[in-house]
Amino acid sequence: MSFDQTFHHKKTNLFIILSGIFLTNAILAEIIGVKIFSGEATLGLAPAQISFFGQYILDFNLTAGVVIWPVVFITTDIINEYFGKKGVKKISFITAGLILFCFFIIWIVTILPPAKFWLEVNNVDNDGNTFNIDFAFSTIFRQGLGIIIGSLTAFLLGQLVDVFVFQKLRLITGPKMIWLRATGSTLVSQFIDSFVVLGIAFYVFGNWSFSQMIAVGIINYIYKFSVAVLLTPILYIAHSWIDSYLGKDIAEKMTAEASSDTSFL
Repeated sequence: MSFDQTFHHKKTNLFIILSGIFLTNAILAEIIGVKIFSGEATLGLAPAQISFFGQYILDFNLTAGVVIWPVVFITTDIINEYFGKKGVKKISFITAGLILFCFFIIWIVTILPPAKFWLEVNNVDNDGNTFNIDFAFSTIFRQGLGIIIGSLTAFLLGQLVDVFVFQKLRLITGPKMIWLRATGSTLVSQFIDSFVVLGIAFYVFGNWSFSQMIAVGIINYIYKFSVAVLLTPILYIAHSWIDSYLGKDIAEKMTAEASSDTSFL
């Protein structure tokens, strides 16, 4: 097999694997994001009860989507490193389209009339309390229009900002200092993502106050900031594995091509 054939074969395989990881985690994070969990309770701690703006008491309550969203951080940076802006844009728009498709299918499923026996069999929890399983199903899976618009807008804007900052930092660092461009781009893009999604979903379309939106956004960003730093070793391990799979010549050619376009769009 010639170098060009090997190059295109390994490049295609790598993009398929990274895209699969990216798509799975991004879509799953959107679906499970409806659940809000307590960070303090998870660690066995008392509620933080932090006061913001003198009128809102905030605990470390996070959307369940943030549990796996760090995988999207890492995958975005790796795609950015080897496939550049075009690669990130391609998978980001595909993912946004599939997320919309998922929400559409979920909406259709939630309006289907439930079977009578299904309601009767599944109407008591483990403690003997009765409940409407069809209502519970719809409440869990169906998300409001504001949340859908907010999450998709924040997702796409965050991805565009991430790839732009990443490539600008790469111009400064060259092939070295992966941690700087990966962490730096994530910190900037997730700052925007944290506040855009809350602003659209809960301030514009919802009934949150501006101060509440800012307070919750700060907590979400603190979490993302911390995780981005903690995941740096994993990023280096992933790069080492990919470089080993590609080989030095192919890896250098791909990263050189990926870094050639530093425009925003």
